[in-house]
Amino acid sequence: MTHNDVLRRIRYVFDFGDSKMIEVFALGGREVTRTEVCDWLKSEHDPDEEPCDDATLASFLNGLIVEKRGRREGPQPVAETQLDNNAIFRKLKIALHLQAEEVLRILALGGAQISKHELSAFFRKPSHKHHRQCQDQILRKFLRGLQLEHRGGAQDEDAAPAVEQETTGAE
Repeated sequence: MTHNDVLRRIRYVFDFGDSKMIEVFALGGREVTRTEVCDWLKSEHDPDEEPCDDATLASFLNGLIVEKRGRREGPQPVAETQLDNNAIFRKLKIALHLQAEEVLRILALGGAQISKHELSAFFRKPSHKHHRQCQDQILRKFLRGLQLEHRGGAQDEDAAPAVEQETTGAE
């Protein structure tokens, strides 16, 4: 999954408009313009789509944590310069204040059945012997489950064409 795809899906799940997206980025410590946001959110088939880099998505996810849970005391987290699916998944879990059982339920809604042990492997440190890399398919199914939970099952094809697409292969 590309970072742009993650941004599009999160925007759709929470029904964020451009202004709200800009606000969430600001909460994460990054000032962005409406044009930048629109360029990141364009369809992957649009030649004007701008790639969203790791630091940009990390800033957005940090802002989402502040939006959903409030600002923590002390120094605020700095956006990572390298972000993988495990970090994205972890930040979404933190932002939504989800426990393992809730994450498993959301994954099941999205069509993925994994065990609690498999789930915990995604959130371990990379140096841990039981760490497991989160594949695009798991993150995609988690975001799909969030969509079903927050927006319901009825879909408007025009409202979220990128959210409905399932691509194969690693991106």
